[in-house]
Amino acid sequence: MPATDLGPGSAVLLAALLACGADAAEPANRAPTAVILAPLEGSSHPEGVPLMLQGTGTDPEDGVLPDSALAWASDLDGSLGAGGTVQVAALSPGTQTVTLRARDSRGASGQAVVHFTVTPAAGGNRPPAVQITSPAPGTRVTAGTAVTLDGDATDPEDGPLTGAALLWSSSLDGPLDTGAPLTIATLSVGAHVITLTATDGGGLSAQATRALTVEAPPANLVLREVARGLSRPLFLTAPPGDASRLFVVEKTGKIRVIRNGVLLATPFLDLTDSVSTGSEQGLLGLAFFPDYATSGRFIVSYTDGAGDSRLVRYRVVPGDPDRADPATAEPILTVAQPFDNHNGGMVAFGPDGYLYVGLGDGGGGGDPLGTGQDRRDLLGSVLRLDVSGNGPGYAIPPGNPYRAASGFRPELWNWGLRNPWRFSFDRQTGNLYIADVGQGAREEVNVAARSSPGGENYGWNIMEGSACYNSATCDRTGLTLPVLDYTHSEGCSITGGYVYRGSAIPAIQGHYFYSDYCSHWVRSFRWANGQAVDRTDWPSLDPGSSVPSFGEDAAGELYLTTEAGVIYRIEPGP
Repeated sequence: MPATDLGPGSAVLLAALLACGADAAEPANRAPTAVILAPLEGSSHPEGVPLMLQGTGTDPEDGVLPDSALAWASDLDGSLGAGGTVQVAALSPGTQTVTLRARDSRGASGQAVVHFTVTPAAGGNRPPAVQITSPAPGTRVTAGTAVTLDGDATDPEDGPLTGAALLWSSSLDGPLDTGAPLTIATLSVGAHVITLTATDGGGLSAQATRALTVEAPPANLVLREVARGLSRPLFLTAPPGDASRLFVVEKTGKIRVIRNGVLLATPFLDLTDSVSTGSEQGLLGLAFFPDYATSGRFIVSYTDGAGDSRLVRYRVVPGDPDRADPATAEPILTVAQPFDNHNGGMVAFGPDGYLYVGLGDGGGGGDPLGTGQDRRDLLGSVLRLDVSGNGPGYAIPPGNPYRAASGFRPELWNWGLRNPWRFSFDRQTGNLYIADVGQGAREEVNVAARSSPGGENYGWNIMEGSACYNSATCDRTGLTLPVLDYTHSEGCSITGGYVYRGSAIPAIQGHYFYSDYCSHWVRSFRWANGQAVDRTDWPSLDPGSSVPSFGEDAAGELYLTTEAGVIYRIEPGP
């Protein structure tokens, strides 16, 4: 569990005591990110026509970088100037490779590259001159707002060009319409590069571009009660494709079914006699196999009577989808737990079909056994297992980063975690979000792209969040720092959630939701270019009770569970 069995007031007091004396340090300097908005990759531009270069630079520490920190260069023409918007009078014909380099205040740099073609001017026919006059550079509008696109073009031979000779397009929405001015209110949410293409009577074209950002309208979210009367519900999920049922994991040992909004009296599975429920122990996790609809197989995670972590595979009763068969139990993994806290317990199938398992550092305070940085054990890590076979045990997936590494357990996918109580995969992108519960000072969220080969060391107990643990300085070489952390002035124990991918609330698409067990606020952010952006507080989603977990249904709608035994669904407000 994310916190002990103390009441919320006692938990906050305990967190404050633990935080005393914790030192903080400045995070390592991370390289900035450069983004080129125009010209577009693979585009073509006529020789002799002024070309607008547009881009941005963002630094994790400094934020949006000034024009003086941005420099443009071409492999054919050398330096092109500095700034977010640079107009180049002429570029050499041929295939151009243009680089935008962003440099932060401490000398770290990042770059972006675009490739495009400058076509030689056709003899006797010169290209038109094109300009965009509206919207203004850097304009930001809310989705649904009418935007006026305006500009003009003059051809040396044909004079002013109008009507069908002027074509507007967007990098996100494709061709829009012809003529100028053009008013449009249906642009998609996101960063657009608006292009005005002018074509003269001889078929020669030229373009002008302008950056425009369309923001999602602010959402009004509310909680709708789904069920109550549960015994410490720690998790909620649903089988793939099952639109009528929710499955709720109770700490005390039962898995309950909510069918079409009704909490069924008979448990799906009752492990009360097998589960230890002290401190942060209990029935902790549930994952349905991707092929559950045909195989009826699922995995549960719990602490047994000896206090050890166990993974067990079960099957549903044939012909009775609301009951599991206890006799089908197949033990997958048992991990000895030296203490009764920091057990982790989250299990989830990744987009690759393998089972991911979260284990804390074994408990105590400050990682007394050093498991966070010990690669020879399974604690303080997320594991990746192949559980597709029949019978007890598991196999090591071929892509595991330490499958053949000396001194590492081959089950490890990543390590250096204190208590990854809840992690999740973005069902659209496959990115992995890990909310790691801190010690006495900081809580954190780590994100790994789906393309990651694994092997990240998230730093515990060298680091706690973005700060050195119990030291003013530390060696951060090889560590992966969180994308977001917060101090214990705001809470004491993070509860990780999910990236919203449902259809009921378009405005929060792509937002990762999380909470704090002690403060029970709900917040969200989007992960973009390696950073947590659009950070939002949602006061209307505070349930007034500790939030042990979030959950997703089969359609990607979000839920949260509370210590008060109530299940809520997040919905759009009036």
